[in-house]
Amino acid sequence: MPAIIMDSPLGPLQLVSEGEHLVAIHFPDHHSGEANSSQPEPVLKAAKKQLQEYFNGQRRDFSLPLAGKGTPFQQSVWQALRQIPFGEVRSYRDIALAINNPKAVRAVGGANGRNPLPIVVPCHRVIGADGSLTGFGGGLPLKRQLLAIEGRAC
Repeated sequence: MPAIIMDSPLGPLQLVSEGEHLVAIHFPDHHSGEANSSQPEPVLKAAKKQLQEYFNGQRRDFSLPLAGKGTPFQQSVWQALRQIPFGEVRSYRDIALAINNPKAVRAVGGANGRNPLPIVVPCHRVIGADGSLTGFGGGLPLKRQLLAIEGRAC
């Protein structure tokens, strides 16, 4: 699959596409560190541009064709994550309620942790019911950084 590496305030991010869709964003220490696309796909160029705008405070929402692979349940959670406004947070319970499955709080946490498209599908905006920062694929320091970019101190 075509991939590029982009510099970011979080460190180098690997962006991966399949066809015309963005399928993954890998944090530092979670990718090979290699780009394999000498002529990046248009979706990779668009993703890099939109992420740079986000990091520069010029973008709040993403408009990219996404195709993260997951189960129907995971897809429903990821769709709910995309509804969390910039600079706001929700609890795992809030997401379970949003997908009409109030008993699925733990499963929501699992789906959140398997999100292949962090930042664009804002899993960093999900916190514990008590307001605490909880697990994040890129680590809690990166989660804090992303929330700080959005003007939210945690």
